[in-house]
Amino acid sequence: MSNRLANSKSPYLLQHAHNPVNWFEWGDEAFAEARGEDKPIFLSVGYSTCHWCHVMAHESFEDQDTAAVMNREFVNIKIDREERPDIDRVYMTFVQATTGHGGWPMSVWLTPELKPFFGGTYFPPEDRYGHPAFRRVLQQLANAWKEEREKIIAHGEHIMSALREASTAAEPTGQLPPAVFQEAYEQFAGSFDSREGGFGRAPKFPRPVTLNFLTRFYARHKHEDAGEYALEMVLLTLRKMGAGGIHDHLGGGFHRYSVDAFWHVPHFEKMLYDQAQLANAYLDAFQITGEHEFAAIVRDILDYVRRDMTSPGGGFFSAEDADSVPEYGTTAHAEGAFYVWTKRQIQDVLSSDADLFCFHFGIEENGNAPADADPHGEFTGKNILIQRHSVDETAKHFGKTPDEVRASLLYSREKLLQARSLRPRPHLDDKVIAAWNGLMISAFARAARVFGDGSYLETAARAAEFVRAKLWDASRKILARTFREGQGGDAFADDYAFVICGLLDLYEASFDLRWLKFARELQQSLDSSFWDERAGGYFSVTGNDASVLLRMKDDNDSAEPAASSVAALNLARLGAMLNDPEMIERARKTIAAFALQLSRFPTALPQMLVAHDFVENGATQIVIAADRRDESVEEFLREITSRFLPHAVTLLLVKHEAREFFGNKNEAVLAMRAIDSKPAAYVCRDFTCQAPVTRAEELRHLLSS
Repeated sequence: MSNRLANSKSPYLLQHAHNPVNWFEWGDEAFAEARGEDKPIFLSVGYSTCHWCHVMAHESFEDQDTAAVMNREFVNIKIDREERPDIDRVYMTFVQATTGHGGWPMSVWLTPELKPFFGGTYFPPEDRYGHPAFRRVLQQLANAWKEEREKIIAHGEHIMSALREASTAAEPTGQLPPAVFQEAYEQFAGSFDSREGGFGRAPKFPRPVTLNFLTRFYARHKHEDAGEYALEMVLLTLRKMGAGGIHDHLGGGFHRYSVDAFWHVPHFEKMLYDQAQLANAYLDAFQITGEHEFAAIVRDILDYVRRDMTSPGGGFFSAEDADSVPEYGTTAHAEGAFYVWTKRQIQDVLSSDADLFCFHFGIEENGNAPADADPHGEFTGKNILIQRHSVDETAKHFGKTPDEVRASLLYSREKLLQARSLRPRPHLDDKVIAAWNGLMISAFARAARVFGDGSYLETAARAAEFVRAKLWDASRKILARTFREGQGGDAFADDYAFVICGLLDLYEASFDLRWLKFARELQQSLDSSFWDERAGGYFSVTGNDASVLLRMKDDNDSAEPAASSVAALNLARLGAMLNDPEMIERARKTIAAFALQLSRFPTALPQMLVAHDFVENGATQIVIAADRRDESVEEFLREITSRFLPHAVTLLLVKHEAREFFGNKNEAVLAMRAIDSKPAAYVCRDFTCQAPVTRAEELRHLLSS
């Protein structure tokens, strides 16, 4: 048995291709069917690594009787939210407005004109968890459509009118209040968990945009108590996460979030955007502190992505599922089955090394998952690796040196990783998403720059080549959102913004002008298709698709930053590199477009505050001019990358092409030359420069002053 989804390229839609539900993809065929049959639409939105999406599919969409009701009463549409975040955003806004919460799977009922009239998230097959039974909801809504249609249509019209009014941007309010940074800091400090790190109560999410803001706040106030505490919040959170069960201590990378306050029991899916953003957060921590603990976690993340989430062509895959079958030959999936261990399994693999490993990682005979973090008993008797003792504590307990403990743990992790590799792997969503690849390119490029690691630079460049070759239509000047067996639909604002960010970081790691030129070209496409001429900022969509009822702007930096937040910083960086005041002014207008939200609730947009910090502080341009790239140039670059310089951009003038490119808009660049055949470093503010220096220690003094 198969339905229309069998022809899809989306891994999520293909998971539903053999449901007895007569699924349609979003599009004219489904809309015409709804109008012709005079039926409402049931819209189901999820993604391929979503645990509760799998649960609802198994309980309801695979059930013949439930499918019969759905097919009889509704036109049923299935959407992959990662392919169509524009549609997801419209109806998630409706669900959140009408129910007070959101999430996936998202279930929404629409009129044939696509206007929502009822919605929710997961519905169980019978009344439980405070949710009504799905089949009962279906029947009640089908009856209401037949008996109270005018009321339903009027209700849908009213809701859409309210949402449309709410999404219509007000005129910019001008400058942000000077206290906005302090207010954001105080709000984060007020919700900070000073014992376990993170913000708020369980569940705890690794929201890297929060850490990005706090490191910039530290840079502004590093000699004040508030600045020191901002850094303390970041470092404690990163340390606790790194030690926690949310961190995959064997294979590397981080899971989606922790269900408890201690970072112990994760929701086990792994998302590419988390890996990218966390790698950058740990890089910042390493640059600030010089502590190798943070550098090791960066490498752990990147090596995992390169090993398990990179396509043969160089693009990065999207996600790995939380669920998998515990053993080959079984069919029942379980969350975390790939990652959890019994104590006996560990003893069988490690033999005499097991006691030290079990002590260090909190392994218990009856399992170590707290009961309140495992309400369904999924991890009974199982252990989630969590660093319970430090290396020094473990060394003291076993009468060993710290180096002996590190060697033992390294050996044990390698043995267990090898044993784990023989288990059935979780599902891999192998579509390549432009936006998430941009974030990952940024992480690899920055790591290459900070660590001086050419292999990371090669990985970043291969991914950028993949984006340009497979996702960029040069003739139309349009980026595609996804690639899997060919291009997906046109990209959204976040795709452009995130890829531009990655390309800027790739330029500063490689000084290859083609990446800076590509970034500029993408910025022009973003501006022409998504810019709000009236109020500033960037719409999420172009407005060309009539089936997307609202043209909205992302106004929250959550698991992924808002497109406008990233675009504002991109514009400021590009403007500083290219000496382009118009770009910097557009960055200011973008920030001003969100001034009202930032004034009321600044912690909703911490990445926008990062952009505001860059613009308000003004960029420092560091220009290295040389006749050739040699060891003296590398010494200058190491001096720069060893520091956390959130307001700096770096340019390298070696080839004539680079001098001509940058000098085209700034004649001052043409005068920047090597001195007596020695590379020279120029430190400038708006290309008003201090006297050039020719020794690394002189540059160190300039950057430290």
